[in-house]
Amino acid sequence: MRLPSEEVRELIIKSEDPAEEKYGKKPADRPIEEYIQKGVINLDKQAGPTSHEVTSWVKKILEIEKAGHSGTLDPNVTGILPIMLGNATKAVDALLTAGKEYICLMKLHNDVPEKSLKGILTEFTGNIYQKPSLKSAVKRETRIRTIYYIDLIEHDGKNVLFRVGSEAGTYIRKLCNDIGFALGVGAHMQELRRTKSGPFREDETLITLHDLKDAFVEWKENNNEEHLRKVVLPMEEGLAHLPKIVIRDSAVDAICHGASLAASGVVSVQTGIKKGDLVAVFTQKGEAVSFGSAQKKSLEIQKAATGIMVNTDRVLMLPGTYPRGWKSKA
Repeated sequence: MRLPSEEVRELIIKSEDPAEEKYGKKPADRPIEEYIQKGVINLDKQAGPTSHEVTSWVKKILEIEKAGHSGTLDPNVTGILPIMLGNATKAVDALLTAGKEYICLMKLHNDVPEKSLKGILTEFTGNIYQKPSLKSAVKRETRIRTIYYIDLIEHDGKNVLFRVGSEAGTYIRKLCNDIGFALGVGAHMQELRRTKSGPFREDETLITLHDLKDAFVEWKENNNEEHLRKVVLPMEEGLAHLPKIVIRDSAVDAICHGASLAASGVVSVQTGIKKGDLVAVFTQKGEAVSFGSAQKKSLEIQKAATGIMVNTDRVLMLPGTYPRGWKSKA
């Protein structure tokens, strides 16, 4: 099963405009200090510490001042905890809204037939209503959240192991309680592990704090960057779940100053974009410039000669990285 962010998208070419080699650089070619400051790690959080504590340890290991995690995991929950580093913390908001996947062990309070269990799980696919628990840090208001899929993995007596893909902000503990209520026997969450978070997967580039520490020491003591460049990824990897729009070099600096993206600045656009979607804006070298809300659909962006295509929500690139290609009003 797939999360919405895993939809396969094609890149539609709108115009040809060769990139200038002397401006910007491919994310993988950044000097190691800059690479770290514009990096993200796909961390395997262990049971025990809070997400905040883990993020603090990452800052100490890498000797950086800023880091931010995306999607808090409770202390006893394990799995994927993406952490943006340094200047890349500007991109955390783009990850917070991404879909998540979990493997959950649910404990029923009484036995139920597997046929009944499967039927109830099916009923919880789609839009559901949830009110955060008393322990939650957010306001206790009933909210609608989407369950993209629930896949029963194993059912052994009162133990139920299932995989669930859900919208950001879904409380799996509350989901278990509600499933138990619907079954008429009660249930609670026994164990939980996050296996997907936006573009990050459990089976791809997942690292531990020990991996990070070893790689950093290897660089510091032996001047060997190779392992560090494997455990730290370019921040652009943290935007891979968003539909992409590629722009010409002459449009970059205006967006770095907060301007919206006009039709004339677009070089290519991915399919599947709808008006209002959160989209990422990239240079032709693959550098993240910004993200914002699309004002047109993909085909409309491809065909448009004038007008605003994306309203900029957050700028990720420093002004002056590319030459100024715009004129200020007198």
